Amino acid sequence: MKVLRRSKRWALGLTLFVFLVLAALWWGWLRMQHPLVPLGPQMHVQTLNPKAGVHTRLENEVEAWKIKKTLEMVRELGTPWIVEYFPWAYSEPRKGDYRFDHADLVVDHANRQGLTVIARLGLVPDWARPKDTIANYLPEERYEDFANYAAAFVQHFAGRVNYVIIWNEPNLALEWGYRPPDPVAYTEMLKVVSEASRAANPEVTILAGALAPTLGDPSGQLGMSDLAFLQGMYDAGAAPYFDALAVHAYGLTFPADDPPDPDIVNFRRVELLRAMMVANGDGHKPIHITEAGWNDHPRWTRAVRPAQRIRYTIQAYQMALGWDWLTSVSMWAFRYPAPEKSYRDYFTFVTPDFQPKPIYLEVKKALRGD
Repeated sequence: MKVLRRSKRWALGLTLFVFLVLAALWWGWLRMQHPLVPLGPQMHVQTLNPKAGVHTRLENEVEAWKIKKTLEMVRELGTPWIVEYFPWAYSEPRKGDYRFDHADLVVDHANRQGLTVIARLGLVPDWARPKDTIANYLPEERYEDFANYAAAFVQHFAGRVNYVIIWNEPNLALEWGYRPPDPVAYTEMLKVVSEASRAANPEVTILAGALAPTLGDPSGQLGMSDLAFLQGMYDAGAAPYFDALAVHAYGLTFPADDPPDPDIVNFRRVELLRAMMVANGDGHKPIHITEAGWNDHPRWTRAVRPAQRIRYTIQAYQMALGWDWLTSVSMWAFRYPAPEKSYRDYFTFVTPDFQPKPIYLEVKKALRGD
């Protein structure tokens, strides 16, 4: 019996030893795959332009050191604002199961670099939309679910993220689930999400939009003019449900100072949206330009030359300082985690392997005075 008990103890000890060895190997493998990256000391952005920002696109960046490196380069550029995408589908894969691990990583590194985060919320999980619909399709019966996610987000990030954009480009059919844009439906969704978010975090700033700069199409099936959509929102009673307006202001082939015109898409089109806000009694609310910029692809018909892109971008940042109603302007896009292999790569400031493009170096000189 004693021999049997010793055998059992020996077997138990061996099992425990093997378990500990395997656990150590597993932990070591995890550390190799996802090494811990310290936040580092608290940093501050040195800039001559407190309104300057960039859109960072880190939602698909999986390596922590690359997230940190990206945000370090943003700080060194002299842009204190970032717009970052926090997809609902990533953070709530199952109803009520909130996972903010990756979002925490991005926000904490951004904050440590001294950057102010504007969070863009959207992308519907599979469980919250009908079968065979795209991820931008949000049915009315799921507004409450999106509101719950937004409320959980602003509560989790209270004090770390103070600005949230409710949806993205709802005046385009592509961003509205391949349905005709509907300012009334968007306003209904905005109301539900805004009320839930404010209840969860009364300090949060709700941004409506962000409206795509477009003239729309005659049928109204593909897109609605941003001007018409904004007026439709006001007519539907949207004013009480947002604190600021998010808009997109691409320059296309026009210089930054090209005059605003209802029939032209250019950077100063934002002034027409501002005038509409004033006309609707909303002049006290600011605007955030959450996407903007120029493209320098050598063959795209809506692109400009690299030197023009640099000049127009610097000019746009400078113009923003003169608009007292504008809080921030964030250029699209700082860096992609991997090449897009299309004209989209020519919007970026930095390559996927962190090589600064000439526009990065020249904008850095302009914003920091180096």
